[in-house]
Amino acid sequence: MVEKIIQLDDDVSLVDFLGIGNHNIKEISDAFPKSKIVSRGNELRIQGSTPEILKINEIINALLLHYHKFGKITPDNVSNLLRGESAEKLLAEEEALDKDVLVYGTKGVGIKPKTANQIELVKAAQMNDLVFALGPAGTGKTFISVALAVRALKNKEIKKIIITRPAVEAGENLGFLPGDLKEKVDPYLRPIYDALDDMIQSEKLKYYLENRIIEIAPLAYMRGRTLNNAYILLDEAQNTTPMQMKMFLTRMGPNSKMIITGDVSQIDLPPKQKSGLVEVQRILKDVKGISFVHLDAKDVVRHRLVQSIINAYATAEASKPNLEKEVVEESKDL
Repeated sequence: MVEKIIQLDDDVSLVDFLGIGNHNIKEISDAFPKSKIVSRGNELRIQGSTPEILKINEIINALLLHYHKFGKITPDNVSNLLRGESAEKLLAEEEALDKDVLVYGTKGVGIKPKTANQIELVKAAQMNDLVFALGPAGTGKTFISVALAVRALKNKEIKKIIITRPAVEAGENLGFLPGDLKEKVDPYLRPIYDALDDMIQSEKLKYYLENRIIEIAPLAYMRGRTLNNAYILLDEAQNTTPMQMKMFLTRMGPNSKMIITGDVSQIDLPPKQKSGLVEVQRILKDVKGISFVHLDAKDVVRHRLVQSIINAYATAEASKPNLEKEVVEESKDL
């Protein structure tokens, strides 16, 4: 009797890969009654004849390939491989079902652009190494950007993802929050963690974060670094100063891509401080290889009321000069 040991990577979720109650492995084992498959932690121990072990090893490797691509293993995947279908054919068939999918989420649901401007953002990121995604809250600019970065990592186009945002206080004092610096800053980065939680299995995400394959940090931590072979995202860029924006843009190294997202209607900087995101549109608007994508209320994918709220605020902002003039005239009459 021959024995082979397959060591699963730390970023493989055993429940998702082996199935509930090891259902997937039991199905393979039932198909090869002369062999024995034992699962202990991240280790699969296969005992049997050489031909059967080679076949079982081929099926398990195909399932691993599928898992890393789609983040899930279904009973149909196992059954199709046991019937003799190739891993390449199964992958191609599943991808063809939804060619617009950027990445498959933790529940196996395909994440893809839903609006014309989100599609434009995806195209811009494919054609340019530096993209600015500008628009109001809820338009999916951060979520799509994170999905693009996760896809590049899964496809091994880059070696790491770096996500940052300025820790600017929005009506609250950062210094009075409890905890150390990381605990103070993490609430500002929560939307990034939420997006990653939707796209990467918890065990794999933990592995990526612990090994700095995915790095999430305040913008101040980017100073002095050169970021190579990475997908770099700057979120909430409207709260950068012009000097911070220049510092960040010049961190870009070989084989790297950057997406910068922001909403110039929600600047939390002090009143007399210029926004780096506002200024950079004027400075870089004609630079080849840089794309500016503008999203608006039509791209909102949150609650239906969010679109109406954005439109109402835009209308109010546009009429502000007239309102101020009326107030001045009324005060003169008094």
